[in-house]
This record gives sequence, C-alpha cells and structure tokens, in this order.
Amino acid sequence: MAKVRRLPDDLANQIAAGEVVERPASAVKELVENALDAGATRVTVEIDQGGVARLVVSDDGEGMTEEDARLALERHATSKIARIEDLARLGSFGFRGEALPSIASVSRLVLTTRARGQNEGAELTVVAGGPVSARPAGASVGTTVEVHELFSNVPARRKFLKATATESAHVTEVVTVAALARPEVTFVLRRDGKVVREWLRAGSRGDRARAVFRDETLVTIEAARGTLSLEAFLAAPERARAGMGSLYIFVNGRPVRDRQLGRAVAQAYGSVLEGGRYPIGVVHVSLPQDGVDVNVHPQKAEVRFAEGRAVMDAVTRALHTELAKAFRVPPLGMRGQSWRGPGPVSSIAGAGSFPFGSSGHGTSDAAYAASVARGQAAAADVAAAQQAGAAGATDALADPWGLAEGAAPIVGLGALGAIAAAVAEPLALPLDGPLGGTDAPFRTRALQFLAQVRLTFLVCQGEDGLYILDQHAAAERVTFDRLRRQHRARTVATQQLLVPELVEVTAAEVALVEERAEEALGLGLELRSFGPTTVAVHAVPKLLVRARPARLVRDLLSELSREAARPFGGAVDLALATMACHGSVRAGDKLTAEEATALLRDLDEVDFAGHCPHGRPIVLRLGWSELERRVGR
Repeated sequence: MAKVRRLPDDLANQIAAGEVVERPASAVKELVENALDAGATRVTVEIDQGGVARLVVSDDGEGMTEEDARLALERHATSKIARIEDLARLGSFGFRGEALPSIASVSRLVLTTRARGQNEGAELTVVAGGPVSARPAGASVGTTVEVHELFSNVPARRKFLKATATESAHVTEVVTVAALARPEVTFVLRRDGKVVREWLRAGSRGDRARAVFRDETLVTIEAARGTLSLEAFLAAPERARAGMGSLYIFVNGRPVRDRQLGRAVAQAYGSVLEGGRYPIGVVHVSLPQDGVDVNVHPQKAEVRFAEGRAVMDAVTRALHTELAKAFRVPPLGMRGQSWRGPGPVSSIAGAGSFPFGSSGHGTSDAAYAASVARGQAAAADVAAAQQAGAAGATDALADPWGLAEGAAPIVGLGALGAIAAAVAEPLALPLDGPLGGTDAPFRTRALQFLAQVRLTFLVCQGEDGLYILDQHAAAERVTFDRLRRQHRARTVATQQLLVPELVEVTAAEVALVEERAEEALGLGLELRSFGPTTVAVHAVPKLLVRARPARLVRDLLSELSREAARPFGGAVDLALATMACHGSVRAGDKLTAEEATALLRDLDEVDFAGHCPHGRPIVLRLGWSELERRVGR
C-alpha cells in the first residue's frame, strides 16, 4: 500500500478550487461577496467570453494594505472570523479564507487595492497558484480583482464549461442574487464591453425586487412568528413556474438554495398552487444567528437550521395568513392609485343597489353617482349581518393545518422556542375588516351585477370600471371554502342517495376505500366496497348534490392515493378542491340576478378569493379610463 504523504500546496489548492470554483460564475460570486463584506456601495462586474477569458470585479470598499492583500492570497487567511465561537454568529458572506487562493490557483489573478487612508495602492499578481509578485500602483480606494484565462492550467475542468451564452447567464444570475440581497448597493454588469444590467441603489428590498422583476406584479408581505420574521415579495399563483428558478430565498441576508424552504413557501399558497410549481418572487427570512449553521457547504449555498421543522412551519403559516388576504379580488375605488394589497370584491346590499363609500372620484354617470347615497344605508345592514356571522366562521377556520388535535408537541427547541410556541397556536384566517392597501373597510365597497354573458361570465359594474368574473371559478372557490370549513369543524352535511350508486374502480382503489373509509366520510362521501372492483356510494356532501357521484369518487381516490405534503391536511385539500370543481356552478348554467349577487357576496367571506382552488384567476377588471381610451374619448 502507498504510504501517507502530505500533498503539495499547488495540488491542495487545486482540490480546494474544485470545491469553490466550478465555473466563472462561482468566481464572480466569491469576489462580489468579498466586495460586499468590505463595505462596498458600488460593485462593477465585467466579463469577456462568459468570464472564461477575463472577469473583473471592482468595488469601492475599504480596500487593503499590501500586507493584508498578501495574506488574503494565502489559504485559510481571513478577516471575518478569529475564534471558533465566531462560527455561531456569522454576519458576513465569506469566512473560510479559501476564495482568493482557490481562484488564483486556476488562473492568472491580478489584485489591485488601496486601503482607505493610504497614499498609494498595491498590485499583486499570481499565476496558477505560484509565488506572489507585488508592486506599487496608483488606485482609488477599494479593490479590483482581474481573473484571466480561468482553468487554463486545468484543461480537464475547462472542457466541462458550457457555451459562452450559458456561462454569461450564470454570471448574470449571480449578480442578480447579490442585488436582491443588498438593495443599498449599486451593481453594474458589463458583458463583452457593454452594460447589460445596472441596478442603482434602491430604498428598500421591495424596490429592488420590483426592479429585478419588472414584468411581474409583486405583493408585499411582512409577517413574524416568534423570533422569526420574514419579508416577501411574491407574484400571483397563476404566474408560478415549474422549479425554483424564479424564487429567491435569503436567510439573514444570505442567498441559499434550500428545497425545504422553497416547499414551505409554495405550500403557503394552499391549493391554488399546483404541486411541483413555485411562485415567482423574493423571500427574506430572519432569525437568530445561533439558530442557523452556514458552515455546511463549500460555496455557502446551503444552511442548516437548529430546528428545521419549526422554521418551515412558521414560514408556511406566516406567509399563508398574509397571502390569503393579498390574493383576494382587487379592491374597488383604486383608479389612479397603486395597488399595494388586494381587498374583497363586494358587499352587495341587493340587486340594483350600489353601496359605495365616498372615494373622491368623479364619474360621468350621474345616475350611478346618485345611487351611492342610496347604497350607504343598505351596506350598513350588510355589514352588521356579516359581522354577526364572522365569529362562527372564524372558529371553523381555526387551525387549518390540523395541529390542534392529536399533534405531537414540539420539544427541545432551544433558541427557537419562541418560534415553536407561535407555530403551536391555532391559525385563524380573518374573514372581514380592513385589508392591506385599502383605506376603508370592504363593507363600503360593492359591485353591481349587470348581466350574464354566454352563460359563463358575470359582468359587473364597479366605481372604477367593469369587472368580469368567471362564474365557475368563483363558485368553485366559494364551494371549496365551505367544504374546507365544514371538514375542519367535522360538520360536513351529507345527502343520502335513495339508491346507492355503483362505481367501477381498480382493485387497488377498492383496498384504498376499505383502508380510508373514515377519511372519505369526513369529506362527506359514504363509500363501501361492493366487490373486488366496485365501490358503492351511499351518500355525498349536500354542497355537491349537483355533481355526479362516480366522478367525485374517482377524483377523490386519485387524490388520496397521492402523497403530497400540502397544508390543510395534505391530499385532503386537493381532494376538496377537485370535489368543489365538479359540484359547483359550471359554464353553461344560467344564473338569476339574485344568484349572481349572492355569489359576489359570498366571495367576500373567503380567502384567496381572486383565484379558484386550482389557481386560475377569477376576475378581470377593465377600468373606465382604459375603456374611454379604447373608444377614443
């Protein structure tokens, strides 16, 4: 056997470089993080040929003396930590002291720097991990690192690099993530001599997120549970994408790739987000430093939580509470204003009335304006009725995750005990009252039902424009919400069938019925096996009497057979959504004015009222100004 030997420094450096520097984007990431740790307010990144031929990162941070710069090019030399205890409270991006020597070992690196208060700078050059050569140089305060011919001395690594466009895209992604992490810093990206990205200093995380996602409408969410707080900027569920490519997650300001956190964010959308899809946006999570271990990945891209379950539950619960409010139907009376948070759709006093509060907006329709006063009194009656029924509905929605009964207590949470205490509390979703972005309670706002079009769409008039609602999607959301409330309260009303209906299924599904008959009964379906491949349906939920029992059964069995960790009881939530789809008003059903008005009123009492349970938008708004523009007024 070969004897144990100490590896040469150049070989050890290349091994370390293999962990830290996978491609040009990896080098850019390390150098940008060093710039941010140095207190930079402006960071410029330049790349040629995707960063393979040349990449440069310049900053206006504190800079270094020649002595510090020499040390920075040695392995495990850093200014970020000094003691073992520092690892438990890291506030910097870097701390390993491996980035610069790793990059220098696989390229020709030129580091030019000048410390604040020094009269001259220094230029240090390293070729393929060789000795450092230094000379005085004129330079502004800060540091510039030039990397030439990356992997030129490691051809085996270089041949695995992708096309120039692909490598450039990875570098762009790195700069984008850094810009989202530090909105107070200006970032400039030049590619082959041209400026392709520039993010000027932003006043807040929200401003930077909206600058990055220029084509998306992001809802701002701020929430806290115990010692965990979060700030999120998320798009509507219909904008979701497969995979986490457009969901950026930061923990204590550090960008991380964490599938568990990503799933926690997706689960907060409930049934309106299809499994396997993730929302577009940015989520910042903050919690005590001693509850997070960032020293688990060479590239610092992953973190480990002291109490992972408590953190995931807290993120999902805190986000869901706010998302349920945020993605309601857009509020009325917002013409000419920015929409910061959606509100309920209506508080209809009755067909033909218009219970609007004073908004200060003029209108060309004198009769419509005059009807406002008539609607005020009617709206007050509706408000009282809704307020009287809100308490019971809130109780039915308490603890939507089913943690109140039979849940195992969370013990030994250490520093995150406060999070666990918050998670253990039942979650009640508000059903009325002022919501984000609206200046007045929703009970003073309303829609007037005008007509049903093609037996599919409900056309309504609001103070700020026309609203067109998909009657099936709206009814599906209302039915789903009622089913879910009844299921949580264990009060699903059933309708016995005069003659049991026989449904042909597979043998495996018959076994599933025998195994999970109690769960099905909790959903309002009384099922019994009736042979090796037959199931008998004895009762269906009263809310779904218009649906075909056979279809309900097949869809329920399909959902119950899937294992998906979703809120509201896992597969049950998806099963309820599917059942609601088949048991609600459909396209082609004729609705009277009273039925349409009642549907609008019911939307005020549900969460995620802007989307059906499967994530489809319910309403389209056409503002008066847009309508006038299109007809040339």
